[in-house]
Amino acid sequence: MSQLLEYKGYLGSIEFSPEDEVLHGRLEFIRDLVTYEADDARGLKIAFQEAVDDYLALCASENRKPDEPLKGSFNIRPGRELHRQAMLYARRHGINLNSVVTEALRAYLTGTRSPHRLFP
Repeated sequence: MSQLLEYKGYLGSIEFSPEDEVLHGRLEFIRDLVTYEADDARGLKIAFQEAVDDYLALCASENRKPDEPLKGSFNIRPGRELHRQAMLYARRHGINLNSVVTEALRAYLTGTRSPHRLFP
């Protein structure tokens, strides 16, 4: 299974353990480890939502900000030559590297992969 649950902006995995015969998962895309499990799908959804609520309550009680999944930034390591090409492309088009990467990802994910369509 590769489905994700979603609740209050948090995403959770769905896995099955044949050895234990239980469904289980964890909150994805955060640094803190938060897990949950149940015997059936309905129970797993409830356990996931309770895990999110418990995580948020724990963070509040410890007076700390909870991790937010997919905050909108990430580091990439494209290699020296691809980095160089992207930086030169950005300079030639009067934009920053972040814009090149953002537009390239958007084009790739929407199927509009022509580099000439990235920027007018």
